[in-house]
Amino acid sequence: MRVKIGNVTRKRRKKWLKLAKGYFGHKHIGFKVAKQQVIKSWTYAFRDRKQVKRNFRKLWIARINAAVRPMGLSYSKFMNGLKISNIQINRKMLSELAIHQPKEFEMIVELVKKGIKNKI
Repeated sequence: MRVKIGNVTRKRRKKWLKLAKGYFGHKHIGFKVAKQQVIKSWTYAFRDRKQVKRNFRKLWIARINAAVRPMGLSYSKFMNGLKISNIQINRKMLSELAIHQPKEFEMIVELVKKGIKNKI
């Protein structure tokens, strides 16, 4: 006896193929390959949501380091000086200040230098 694919099976497969819409080649046509690719895509998405945060933090640190080097400090000494001076400002805002408002950033660096000097 021949077994036909029923409505439930067709519905389930169409659901996976809909999720694979826009993929290249057989990945949006064949059910098995499409399902594998969708699951792999979810894995990449989960991983990369974490990596975006990591990459932005690296970018902010690089910008801050580049901005404080000409003023005679390294990034680590600058961040330590912020803690000593009791200045609570996050890395994102520091990098934005360094780019868009260098005078205000320079004032913060001067406060940090005074804080480091008083600590020693």
